[in-house]
Amino acid sequence: MTVPGLVSVLVIALACALIVGTLGLISLRLLARYSLVLQLVVVALATIVSVVSGMAAAASLMYVSDHDLTVFYFVAGVAGSVSLLMAGLLGRWIARDSRHLTLAAASLGRGEPVTSAERHSNTEFAALAEQLTATGERLRESRDREGKIESARRELVAWISHDLRTPLAGIRAMAEALEDDMVEDPIRYYVQIRGQVDRLNGMVDDLFELSRITSGTLRLNLARVALYDLISDTVADLGPVARAKSLDLRFEGAMGLTILADPRELARAVGNLVMNAVQQSAPGGTIVVSVTEHADGRAVISVQDSAGGIDPADLERVFEPGWRGTEPRTPEAESASQGRAGLGLAIVDGIVAAHHGEVTVQNTPGGCRFDVLLPRHPEPAGV
Repeated sequence: MTVPGLVSVLVIALACALIVGTLGLISLRLLARYSLVLQLVVVALATIVSVVSGMAAAASLMYVSDHDLTVFYFVAGVAGSVSLLMAGLLGRWIARDSRHLTLAAASLGRGEPVTSAERHSNTEFAALAEQLTATGERLRESRDREGKIESARRELVAWISHDLRTPLAGIRAMAEALEDDMVEDPIRYYVQIRGQVDRLNGMVDDLFELSRITSGTLRLNLARVALYDLISDTVADLGPVARAKSLDLRFEGAMGLTILADPRELARAVGNLVMNAVQQSAPGGTIVVSVTEHADGRAVISVQDSAGGIDPADLERVFEPGWRGTEPRTPEAESASQGRAGLGLAIVDGIVAAHHGEVTVQNTPGGCRFDVLLPRHPEPAGV
């Protein structure tokens, strides 16, 4: 065939393809609200018609015999039928996957578990189904976590309301007694009122600190801290409180161990742990505070008491704001919990997390031990 003949065939084929393609696009626009199966059949049919019409037009220029043209039409018809059948099957598979994904998305919106089908028509749909399943699982975990947080918040509000009411009622009663001049020793009442105010001030301070931790506004002023000096000072400050309860509070620290930390916040965390042990312990008990170096290089601050163990069911909740054990570890712990909102250990957990460390608790023979593990050189970031 000459070059002009090839150009003529090319122009005829292009014209037929453009005409059939335009008609196919118009049909797809008209069928936009119909099934995907029908649209795929239209695409396959347009392809077949484009090929057949182009070949027929080109054959008319090539003087192809009627016999050969009939054979061509027969072959094109068989191939077109198979193509239409395959397009229909593919459309049904895609429609099935689409229905499954629609149901999965609806289940996701209702908060129900999302399950992935065993087979999909293509890897893209399979990947999308897996992502929906993984998203459903993450949302379920998020809802469970939010439920626990909400439960802890309600419990915290209930405890704080109770703990605020008790000292306020005492202050009001003593103020009324002083106002009515019914007190023989006013100085004693003044001292008691001051004690109740100090208790309220401590609760407000704890709430403010916890608010800074949970809101992400706690910022650390990092400095080189000698743990021996920091903890020995904290133990010395709480020594009179321990001796008032006939407790043996001792510090067994390794000298020379230093870390990069906020000395004020770290001292508060250690003080909360020691005070918790003091409040939980019965007279005559022993509290040991120690500093060691972990095998991985982290510093470990441990507070060991002899106040009996914590209920295993409560170990996972020890650091929740407002948490209090289902049963007091000692009678002294039950009385000491009055007027406390249960925020001390939650604050410890937040401060340690701000230092990129971790705090753990475990039962030991006759008591329990809190371990604070801190990196020697944490990143300077807030909680």
